[in-house]
Amino acid sequence: MPKGPKGEKRHADTVQNAMLIGRIATGEIDDAPSSAPNRSKGGKIGGAARAAKLSPAERREIAKKASSARGNRG
Repeated sequence: MPKGPKGEKRHADTVQNAMLIGRIATGEIDDAPSSAPNRSKGGKIGGAARAAKLSPAERREIAKKASSARGNRG
């Protein structure tokens, strides 16, 4: 089953999904909030902590590996 932007379950059928979104927008039904609303904030904190812990040489090596995975040669 497809998921909405915050992990909510949505209908696979386009018409049913449009009707559901319309009902949510008009307040006819309540949309269940996400169970983890701050998960992106935690990812940003963890990424900064990891970068601070790595040496410049390690960061450079990780960047080269990511660049080659994207198809860039640099």
